[in-house]
Amino acid sequence: MSAPKRHYKCHVLGCTSEHKSLHRLPQSESQRTSWLNFIFKGNVPRKIVKVLYVCANHFAPDCFANEGLFNAGFSQRLILKYGSIPTLRPQTSDPHKRQTSTVAELLASAAEAKKKTTIDAENIIISSDEDLDICDQDSVASSVDSTAEEMFIDGLDPVLDRPSSDLYPPEEDCDSEDHPQQRKRFRLSSSADGGGRESENDFSGVSTERWHNSDEADEEPPRIDFTPVQEPGPQILQNRCSSPLQFFQLLFPKTMLQTIVGHTNGYGAKCQKRRGKVWENICQNDLKSYIALVIYMGMFKCSSLADYWSVSQHFSLSFPAKIMSYQKFLSISKALHLSDSREDEKNNVRRGTAAYERLGKIQPLYQIIREACKTFFHPFQNITIVERMVTSEARTGVKRCMKNESPNMGYKLFALTDCSCGYTWDFFVYEGKSCTSQSEGLSYESVMALVDENMLGSGYKLFVDKFYTSPTLFRDLLCKKIWACGPVWANRAGYPETTVNRLPRNAPRGTMRWIRNDELLFVEWKDSQEVQMCSTFHKAYKGDTVQRKVKGDAHRTLVEVPIPAVVLDYNRNMEAVDPPNCITGHYRALHKPKKWYQCIFYHFLDITVENAFIMQKLMAKGKNKKPLTRKTFLEVLILELAELGPQDSAPVSSAPSSSAVPPPFHKPKYITPDNVGRRNCRLCNQTTPVMCVTCDVMLCFQPERDCFNDWHEKQGF
Repeated sequence: MSAPKRHYKCHVLGCTSEHKSLHRLPQSESQRTSWLNFIFKGNVPRKIVKVLYVCANHFAPDCFANEGLFNAGFSQRLILKYGSIPTLRPQTSDPHKRQTSTVAELLASAAEAKKKTTIDAENIIISSDEDLDICDQDSVASSVDSTAEEMFIDGLDPVLDRPSSDLYPPEEDCDSEDHPQQRKRFRLSSSADGGGRESENDFSGVSTERWHNSDEADEEPPRIDFTPVQEPGPQILQNRCSSPLQFFQLLFPKTMLQTIVGHTNGYGAKCQKRRGKVWENICQNDLKSYIALVIYMGMFKCSSLADYWSVSQHFSLSFPAKIMSYQKFLSISKALHLSDSREDEKNNVRRGTAAYERLGKIQPLYQIIREACKTFFHPFQNITIVERMVTSEARTGVKRCMKNESPNMGYKLFALTDCSCGYTWDFFVYEGKSCTSQSEGLSYESVMALVDENMLGSGYKLFVDKFYTSPTLFRDLLCKKIWACGPVWANRAGYPETTVNRLPRNAPRGTMRWIRNDELLFVEWKDSQEVQMCSTFHKAYKGDTVQRKVKGDAHRTLVEVPIPAVVLDYNRNMEAVDPPNCITGHYRALHKPKKWYQCIFYHFLDITVENAFIMQKLMAKGKNKKPLTRKTFLEVLILELAELGPQDSAPVSSAPSSSAVPPPFHKPKYITPDNVGRRNCRLCNQTTPVMCVTCDVMLCFQPERDCFNDWHEKQGF
């Protein structure tokens, strides 16, 4: 017989509201005293219960770290910032109004209960740590999706898209090089003829105007000044960071490393005790070395983990064995834990209540990295919303989706990314439809949760793909002084339904039609297939052309075809959005983590390393210096995380043995292959054939005249 569910309530005197988000007393003594004085109105009794809760109604809005996500429905409970104190008292009202409100609420809840015909199974997350080698039983959640969930996985919004069984044939679903980047999704049509075309007599759509040709003039939309809250780019002092490790620790601080070490030791000791063994505690240096090896495995790929520690005379890698043993690496990978095991157990008890936190096992690191990414960088004008998938073998209550991206299902993240450099400014983990509001659609809510005009500013240009584009979203973004542009489904709610002068199916390549509906511009353009676009800041046609191969009598020839400005601008800004291959992807493929929160940890590591590299590159360009290449950046970061000096890992240089080998990110090089050319040394002004490739400076590199190292030491490297 299962135990009855416990009911949690707010303990503030006089509070009768039932908020979904309840918060326990903090551990800090000073904050705890302030909370108790607020709860009991200054008359704190001598004996109080062990656990007291304060609901979110008693905190100011700026006390929460995820208010936007909570309001949009992407988080089940609000997260307090450190040091927050309750200050708001419940407002009293007369009994008659309260009784009327209560009756209205009961009637509304009864109507809601009557309308609801199905009951979704609770997404259960149970922490079962019987053995380090088996999967968490975090995943006994139902895998049966509703029709709405299936539409979302297929890249469609159940609120905004009109469902149909018609599909594009496979040959029409390919993209040309200048097409707006489209994920291969089901084609929905609004009519039964399979072509998505209405009859010629149908004029019941949003606009009854006709479609215009490219030679008809269109007015330029009014401009919005670009006024960001901060200067776009890295928000770092010029001399604060000079090495890859320092950039990495901006986003992944030492305090977080130490916290993970403590939780991993606690979790490992608990699991080993059940097996009758003793856990060997790890330190912060061990975790840094572990992260270094995970990055290393992304650069140098082997077919199995054991191959990295192979003792073969001819086919072995010496670096991993220098860092740590194979057994220690495996023990850390299995016991890696991001949250307090005791808090996890308390959270499991709250399962099924409003206080239950589905992402509790990643919450500390989750919020710290999000805040750090937003603190140390401000996006440039062009931004976009992208979807990312984290693959895992584990099953959990967190919703797994994006089935068309990979044969293996995974966890979906929505991220706001800078188009110019690919920096991930903000992101959140999609938890499932039960955590989202369906009034405007998931695509609408996810964009609104990430695009915060109070933190960004006005005049930003948002580029999105078909899943997000809708007239409702674009109009609401324009009210926030945010421009938007993207391809759109022809059957999406709000798309013009008039067929007067619409683009015919057999139109030649380069043919376009456009129609303006107040502040929205809709464009149809024929390339290898038909493309529909929507924008709030483009003019229909500016005379731009693009080269295309057209089949002639004998062979294909290059011709110039017209292209709408919205398509050209979209392609240019979306080229830099797709991130390179995940740094930890190869390690995850070999290790196959069985715990869902470990998979998300490795993706957080991907975001941190990639953002650190981008900031290093932008900072170097701001100083008119040559930035490190991606490969060099990762190599240096690995060495600094493992705390290895250049003499432990750098290859033998052709320079004289008496000179110390410089750090690997400052490499000497002869200016001519035959060692004949000479130029003046920057330090001693004598002639030398050697230069520093990174600094582009001529420096002597000889036993009796080692200006190379002397000059770099003076520069602070």
